[in-house]
Parts: sequence; C-alpha cells; structure tokens
Amino acid sequence: MNISQRKANNWSQEIYLKAFHKAAKAHHGQTIPGSQIPYITHLSIVSMEVIAALSIERERDGDLAIQCAILHDIIEDTNTTFAEIKTEFGAAVANGVMALTKNAHLDKHLQMADSLQRIKQNPPEIWMVKLADRISNLQAPPHYWDLNKIIKYREEGIQIYEALQDGSPFLAARLARKIEDYKIFCTSV
Repeated sequence: MNISQRKANNWSQEIYLKAFHKAAKAHHGQTIPGSQIPYITHLSIVSMEVIAALSIERERDGDLAIQCAILHDIIEDTNTTFAEIKTEFGAAVANGVMALTKNAHLDKHLQMADSLQRIKQNPPEIWMVKLADRISNLQAPPHYWDLNKIIKYREEGIQIYEALQDGSPFLAARLARKIEDYKIFCTSV
C-alpha cells in the first residue's frame, strides 16, 4: 500500500482480504439462520457497517475493527480456536474476537451482560463491531420466532446500545434507528 492509499483509508484492503478468506473457509456451508443465505453475507454486512463508520471516525484502528468484524463469530460458530486467530492475526484481534464470543458455559440469559462486560474491556474498535453486528441482525426476524423472542431481541439491542454507544457515535445512531424501526415486529407476528 502506498502513502496516498494509507491517507485515503485507515484500513488495508490486504488485511481485509486475509480475514475475509479465513472467515469464508471457516464458515463454509453455514447459512444465516432461517435462510439459505451464506453466512459470509452477514460478516460482509457487519464489516460494511464498520467501514462506513471508519470513513467518519478516522482516528480508529481500522485494521483491528475490520478484522474483528469479519472474524467475530469464528470462535463461537466454527472449530477455529483462539490460539489459531492469535497466531494468524495477532493478540489484539484474537482478544477482540474472544470478547465478541458468547460464553456458552453461562446460562443464556447471562451471556449478553457477560459479553458486553468483556467487550468494554477492549478498545472502542471492538465496541464498533458489536454495534455493527446488532445493526446487521435487526432485520425482519426469522418466521419461527414468537413475539416474546422478538421483544427480547429488541431489548438486547437496547442493552447493547446503552452499553456501547460511546464506542462509535455513527454506529450508535444507526443502531438507535434500527431499534426504533424494529418496533414494528414487536406488535404482531
């Protein structure tokens, strides 16, 4: 990457591609729950949200944010280990991905609070990923969710917003709009 490219972006396309290829291989064959859409699509949307924020919040470490955005589900949803991510992408990325990974040993109702607490111990770039992840996920809920699940999911979105809004004003505003728009699904199923 030459100097003019570095000034134009606060992230590297080569680093993006390395993480993307790793995620594509690890998540191969997985689909977005309730659909036939390849899971890599979700990871692309989350990274797109982060890239949009990085274009405004230029002081952020874009490479850290983008790698964590693309890899945020790799430990949780594949056989990829923390050690593998640390070796290939470094400690900061591995720690960020681990913070974004739900602790499956906890009861489900405790997992979000635990995850948010761990995310807050990391740099704001990791906060950005969680905000972008929920923005991506606040689409029309899967057809098999009942009203209670839909309401709880929106409430989790509010919990994420309240805990992490200082990590990215741009993404916090996007998430606030998504939470508001999601109300439509909370009144009928």
